[in-house]
Amino acid sequence: MKSLTMAGSHSTPTIQCDPARGLMSMQGDSYPENSFEFFDEVIHWVEQFLQQSTLPLQLELRLIYMNTSSVKAMMDIFDLLEAAYEQGRAVSVRWYYDPENERVVELAEEFKEDCTFPFYIKPHDE
Repeated sequence: MKSLTMAGSHSTPTIQCDPARGLMSMQGDSYPENSFEFFDEVIHWVEQFLQQSTLPLQLELRLIYMNTSSVKAMMDIFDLLEAAYEQGRAVSVRWYYDPENERVVELAEEFKEDCTFPFYIKPHDE
């Protein structure tokens, strides 16, 4: 299985997917012109990882802003993690946030409410 690296821009997050470590990270803003097209490769990577690897998968987020379509794409990723968790896979999310950005904390908490897998929301200085 291959690693996936997507360089960030002013409107897209930097994304790194490392299958050897079972780690996917995203950081930055997410308001691409076409979120579904942008996240398609990421969602495909998650699907492949969950099918081909037995390692736990950890998603580390350091997102500042997400538009509505990015939120939907993230929900699709979380749905994949939830389904895997229900089948006994070890998956988790660690969402690091800027303590001065209440909006991101609220968004992370809304996502967490819909997930049964381990989901941690922490200030980025921890």
